Amino acid sequence: MYWQPEIETLPRTEIKNIQKDRLAKILEYCYQKIPFYREKFDEEGVKPSDFEHLEDITKFPFTVKDDLRKAYPYKMFAVPLKEIVRVHASSGTTGQITVVGYTKNDIEVWSELMARTLVACGVTEDDVVQNAYGYGLFTGGLGFHYGAERVGATVIPISGGNTKRQVQIMKDFGTTILTCTPSYSLYVAEVAEEEGVDLKKLNLKAGIFGAEPWSENMRSEIEERLNLDARDIYGLSEVIGPGVSVECEAKDGLHIFEDHFFVEIIDPETGEQKPYGERGELVITTLTKEGIPVVRYRTRDLTVLNPEPCSCGRHFVRMAKVTGRADDMLIIRGVNVFPSQIEEILMQIEGVEPHYQILVYREDHLDVLEVQVEVNEKIFSDEVKRLLEIESKIKQEIQSALGVSSKVKLVEPKTIARSEGKAKRVIDQRVI
Repeated sequence: MYWQPEIETLPRTEIKNIQKDRLAKILEYCYQKIPFYREKFDEEGVKPSDFEHLEDITKFPFTVKDDLRKAYPYKMFAVPLKEIVRVHASSGTTGQITVVGYTKNDIEVWSELMARTLVACGVTEDDVVQNAYGYGLFTGGLGFHYGAERVGATVIPISGGNTKRQVQIMKDFGTTILTCTPSYSLYVAEVAEEEGVDLKKLNLKAGIFGAEPWSENMRSEIEERLNLDARDIYGLSEVIGPGVSVECEAKDGLHIFEDHFFVEIIDPETGEQKPYGERGELVITTLTKEGIPVVRYRTRDLTVLNPEPCSCGRHFVRMAKVTGRADDMLIIRGVNVFPSQIEEILMQIEGVEPHYQILVYREDHLDVLEVQVEVNEKIFSDEVKRLLEIESKIKQEIQSALGVSSKVKLVEPKTIARSEGKAKRVIDQRVI
């Protein structure tokens, strides 16, 4: 059942003892090896020796993505470049790319964590894993690849794109596990339907989807259309890549691998630590990274932590599905809105397809929220009255759930651009 039961089922007191020991070592390591942290700690008047209890982590400063951007390319590395065997980087969609380096041991640890991840999703050496995450500087492709090989599964390193070929290979090669972004999985389903391929007759049993927030309603849509068990995975390149946490069969939160990551929840506005059960921003400190360790890295991802043992037997703390990012949050006429909230509403409307885009712009100095969403062929060819009824229902649901008015535009199938990676959900055209 487990990749490493001797670790994953440890009592929480023992998990905390491991974290305390590793935190003390990583704080000293960062202070000695990385000038950025030495200067940052000194500015805050704190030394690694000030850490005696887990609660003392709050004495140490946060690391933010901009710190990594400013360190481009190698200034945050803790070891000489000759000890770095792999370099990855973020996509750079929000500015200067962030570069991360891995030592040989880092790659081993990452492979082990990804193996744990896949085993938690039911992957065995008998499976055929079609890896449709992007290979290259993005961490997704190679992370899944090495994890699947460590488990002993057969890997199809197809990467993203060429979706007709994805469907053909899925059919011909007997794929049992699909790994990609959740939005891309629905595009695969759409293309399969166009090609006349009945996914329910294939060998698919599970899909492991991450890299973007997705709702429970989208999970239901994916499971129905692809006839598989859809699991959520969480990770980020600045910390390690995929392999920070994953859902087990209970689907009651994502288990964080706490022997390698120390996590906190903070108030995104004040930075104050929040207790278990309260929603806030996830902060991660790496406990075993050698190449580029990070201390109290602010992920900007919003979630809730649950320390209670899971029905699967694992004792690692669980994080709820990420509902959005603090810096992806839209403020519409003073109301906080996350794309995932709108997705949750759309997925409950009959006739609406799981492809949408959110536009934000200004008219007469006022914010306007416009939701463009595809409807299926039957609905689109229906009478105008029916389309108006659906538009009205979506507007009402958004107003009721989020407390903000919106414009809704129903568009014909295949109108909204498809993504082979992270879906581009929001276009903010406001000029502040």
